[in-house]
Amino acid sequence: MFRTQIYLTETEQRELAFLSEFLGKAKSALIRDAIDKFLAEKSRLVKKTSRKSHPAAGLWAKRKDLPNFRELRDEFDR
Repeated sequence: MFRTQIYLTETEQRELAFLSEFLGKAKSALIRDAIDKFLAEKSRLVKKTSRKSHPAAGLWAKRKDLPNFRELRDEFDR
């Protein structure tokens, strides 16, 4: 595990302390639980979004009427 410092509002600190005592769990454990739930939710959202755009990946890969974008980028880098 890694140690991380966070700033909480007075209300957040008070509510976290109450829940910690009420549930008999350490505040750090409650924070980790909340982060795990947040990350799982955001991960599902990202996967759902990426699945929608996936069928379009490489859609123009075989087109011959487009310029060579790699060459164009190299020109801009010079």
